[in-house]
Amino acid sequence: MGANASGKTELALHLAKKIRGELVSADSKQIYKYLAAGTSKPRGQWTQTAGGKAYLVDGVPYHLVDTMDPRSSYDAGAFVKDAKSLLARISAAGKTPIVVGGTGMYIQALWNGLDPLPGADASLRKTLAETARKKGKEALHAELAALDPKAAAMIPPGNIQRVMRAIEITKLAGRPVSQLWSGSFFNALPVHLGKFVFIKWRKELLNEKIKSRTAAVFDAWADETAALIKRGYPSDAPGLKSLGYPQMLDFLSNKISRAEAIHAIVTLSMAYAKRQNTWFARYKNALKLEFETFADYDTEFLSEKIIQADRPS
Repeated sequence: MGANASGKTELALHLAKKIRGELVSADSKQIYKYLAAGTSKPRGQWTQTAGGKAYLVDGVPYHLVDTMDPRSSYDAGAFVKDAKSLLARISAAGKTPIVVGGTGMYIQALWNGLDPLPGADASLRKTLAETARKKGKEALHAELAALDPKAAAMIPPGNIQRVMRAIEITKLAGRPVSQLWSGSFFNALPVHLGKFVFIKWRKELLNEKIKSRTAAVFDAWADETAALIKRGYPSDAPGLKSLGYPQMLDFLSNKISRAEAIHAIVTLSMAYAKRQNTWFARYKNALKLEFETFADYDTEFLSEKIIQADRPS
């Protein structure tokens, strides 16, 4: 686990080859079909295997990617159900499941469970999304603060999806969402069930990686977004609300320049990376791999370090 552009997938793939592993994605964006450049989905190929059809990346099965239509919604509850089934299946086959991703909510929910909360309300979600579009994320966060100050203090304004969900739950349940949180969700990770690894880059290096990656994939990102719109996908499809796609749509509509789009996406990506690092830093019992220079990132050395961690000497 770690921030975007931290090299999670590359390291997980290398590790999988060493220990006969299969990857299970904990990424809320890579689940979507047709979204690759903007989600950093690794290039793979759907292949028929003994266990059925699988998305293979360099020969390694990579589950929960490239399966959902961008018009569909996918949440932590669905992820937990799918991931638990996959973990059991992979283990039963004598292989090692490796959960990899940067969506902290998914990882937390998988290991510590979810509180029973009201389901989604499409009409209410649409209204909230319209508020965010017309008045801005700050106005939406202010609405949450009026309904539930405690929840607003815990959810940053920039995390629009979580803000909307908190407002949605509060209105549907008729009581503040913070009163429905049991607290068990934030328990420490159960290290007796597996090894947990947090990849952490020095801020300046990670920002440099984010800038480089955004510039490198921008044209492909623009092409895939344009192709989706051409195929009839609405601009407000859940998949196209993923980080960077709204800015790409503005660029394709000539509302902003290429330079402005890149700047906006980089800024949002850096802010998201900061939130990811803050989230994962709470896991004091995870193995922390910190990189002060680009040379520190060595997949062979790091894979061995993960394998050897907590082994009796």
